[in-house]
Amino acid sequence: MNIVIIGPSGFIGSHCVDYFKSKRWNVWKVDVNDSRESNFYKIERQNSDFSLPFIENNFDVCINASGSANVGFSFENPSKDFELNVVNVQKILVAIRDYNPNCKFINFSSAAVYGNPQILPITEENSCKPLSPYGFHKLQSELLLTEYHNFFNLKTCSLRVFSAFGPRLKKQLFWDVYQKSISKDLTFFGTGNETRDFIFIDDLLQIIELIINKSSFKGAIYNAANGEEIKINKAISIFLSEIQSDANSSFSGEIKIGDPINWRADINKILALGYKSKIDFDLGLNKYAKWLKENE
Repeated sequence: MNIVIIGPSGFIGSHCVDYFKSKRWNVWKVDVNDSRESNFYKIERQNSDFSLPFIENNFDVCINASGSANVGFSFENPSKDFELNVVNVQKILVAIRDYNPNCKFINFSSAAVYGNPQILPITEENSCKPLSPYGFHKLQSELLLTEYHNFFNLKTCSLRVFSAFGPRLKKQLFWDVYQKSISKDLTFFGTGNETRDFIFIDDLLQIIELIINKSSFKGAIYNAANGEEIKINKAISIFLSEIQSDANSSFSGEIKIGDPINWRADINKILALGYKSKIDFDLGLNKYAKWLKENE
């Protein structure tokens, strides 16, 4: 199998590279950074063109793990966020349509498209009311995948990733907790009673492979989560124990702009594909904590 990973140096992208190489797939990388590796294409940051990899190769699968994944950044620079999360997706779709129309395309969307749902768990059919430009742009990217399937018969799939974590992640909640634990100043937004649906990177990779092998790729949309609602204060407490910190966390009560209150995904669609979590939440935090200590 030939697979191309766009954004191979990021958190999810780098794990995708390692995972599919371990499966003995032929892996290509497309990135904005230089590399002397074989099977590598550099894309310019400005006026990006994704055509060449698809002109020179016949890929079975393309995974787009590029773009911005920062809610705050999308408020500061919505134009750039739109370029990274919408315009570039459209350019990839055009390249696939023109040069490799049988390639299966997976684009990482986000649970941010849902906003604050009225009912939990959240199904893929829930109405989408994003709380940030980032969420709106991810929703627009999903519509592009639907468009290119409906009008150009491309094989597309959007994956709405909830709170993914694991080694190599240097942002978001647990990275923030780890950094703050060093200074003993563990003050966070919200009340601590907000909830998230966490998924360890190994389980996310399992979902990706199941989708590649079993999805219809007819503009399909899947939640990528574990269907478990965990309070932020509980998650922080468990993680502090894993990193052996005696620091106490507190919450400001202030709601961070763009942040949802409660999330829990309905995962029946991925369960139907055969998904079964292999890394529970506590074990995942243990593995992440170990990686952080080894990479201080």
